[in-house]
This record gives sequence, C-alpha cells and structure tokens, in this order.
Amino acid sequence: MSAATVASGAAQLLGGVCAAPLLPGLIQRAKAIMQGRPGPGIVQPYRELQRLWHKQRVAPQPRTFIYEVTPPLAAGATVAAVLLVPVANVAPPWPVGSDLVTLFGLLALPRFALALSAWDTGGAFGLMGAARDLAISVWAEALLLLSLVVLALGAGTTDLRAVSAATATSHIWTEPAHWAAALGLVLWVLVETGRQPIDNPDTHLELTMIHEGPLLEYAGPDLAYLQWSAAMRHWIVLVLATDLILPAPHAFALRLLETAIALPLWCVALAVIETFQAKMRLLRVPLLLGAGGTVCLLGLGSWLLGAHT
Repeated sequence: MSAATVASGAAQLLGGVCAAPLLPGLIQRAKAIMQGRPGPGIVQPYRELQRLWHKQRVAPQPRTFIYEVTPPLAAGATVAAVLLVPVANVAPPWPVGSDLVTLFGLLALPRFALALSAWDTGGAFGLMGAARDLAISVWAEALLLLSLVVLALGAGTTDLRAVSAATATSHIWTEPAHWAAALGLVLWVLVETGRQPIDNPDTHLELTMIHEGPLLEYAGPDLAYLQWSAAMRHWIVLVLATDLILPAPHAFALRLLETAIALPLWCVALAVIETFQAKMRLLRVPLLLGAGGTVCLLGLGSWLLGAHT
C-alpha cells in the first residue's frame, strides 16, 4: 500500500469521523462573526456531543425496536459513506467500494430510518419534520442523480475515483455540462447539510423545522449518534463537492492541500448564504430544486448535442 493511500485513509478516518464536527462549528462561528455577535466557538459541537454522551438515556413510550436501532444505524451508514468518498481521489480498498450509486443508498438510509422512527413513536413534531424531509428528499435525490449522471459522462462510469479524475482537469470549466452539474450539486449540498434557504438548523419552531423534527424524540447518547452523523454528512458532501466540482492538480500532496483549504471555504460560503438569504417557504423549495434539475437536464442536453467538445 502506497504512502498516498495510507494518508488518504487516515484523512478519511481522522477527518470524516473525528474532525467532522468542526465543519458545522466553523459555519456557526462564521455566521456569528458576520452577524456581529459573539456566538459559539468552533469546538462547540464537541462540547455538545460530550454533554450528550454523559446524559442519561431517555426514551418515549410506546416504542419498538425501530426507535432503538435508528441512531446506531444512521451513524453506521454514515461512517460507511465516509469511507466510500475518496480524499484527494485516493482511498484504501475499503469493502464499501467507491461507487456513486452505493453512496446514494448510504445517504438515503439514515433519512429512511429516521422517518420510520418518527412513525414508530407517533410524535406530532417528529412526524411533521419527517414528512417534510421525505417530500423534499424526492426532489433532492432526483437532483443528485441528475448531477451525478452529468458528471459521470466524461468518465463513462459511476466509480467516484474515475469521475473525480475526469473532472479534475482545468478544461472542464469550459464545458456547460460541468457548470450545470455543479449548480445542481451545490443545491444538493444545501439540502443535505440542512442549511438556509432550504432549512434552518438553529430553530425548533414547528413552522420552519425539517431535519430537526425527527430528532426531538431522542436524547442523551442516542441524540449524540444522530448529531455526530449529521456532522459527518457535512464532511461527505463538502469533500464530494470539492472532488467533483473543482479542478485538481496531479500531485497527491497538492490535491490533499486543496481539500484542506476548500473545506473551510465551503463552510464560510454556507455561512454567507445563511446570513444573506432568508429561509424559503416550504412550498417554494421544490421549485428551487426543480429549477436546478432543469439546469442539469440542459447540461445533459448540451453534452449529448456535442457541446462538450
């Protein structure tokens, strides 16, 4: 196993699993600075996880095994997704592989499990948030598939490493299909990270919350699993956006440096969007995602008509 493979595997484990809470912490810190308030520190998500791990487990009644297995299942599926996404286009031969379709399923599994958990407990807020999440996910997953199809055209495969290599060259910026897929992928990042204008992660108001709704029935270590899983999703989608959107140098060390620089910049960009863009009305979200899907279809059409030459 080469040194680059070892370094990439270490980045996946240390970055995607251990350091992932720094990403939402950085977003919150950047938002606080731009809004002129003290705000929490970057390491505040770690303090929250530590507090939850030491709290007593509390569970609603009635419940079944669905409620019990959802937090570890969500965390386990997300860890598998972390190992599936290569860092700097290099990854050890993990058993999960590196296929985009597999990643799609691993990211959908926690959402499906949380929806079942909300139905299991029957809480009003949990059911409402799960229903909203599933309704939006129909559009978001279609948008993701369209974006990945357009990005995979140049590689001729759905293998992440091959797709990343095909989109790494600088001439990709001259292709309309790449710009269309990049726009769709950015909109999908907003959905997966639960950020404005799609969702508001800072509130539990019943009129606005989406992703936070199914979490209201959990507390203690169970909630820590789910919050840790949400932080890892930030890592996954931002690393994926870096690999598939930005051009990359050939040297592994430079690609790794690019990823290390791009992740904080993505977080600051998300903070800027949340600061200057109000949350959209729920019924307008499908229109936004549908517009992104339309742009991806136009990009696909430009590729099929030969504009990629």
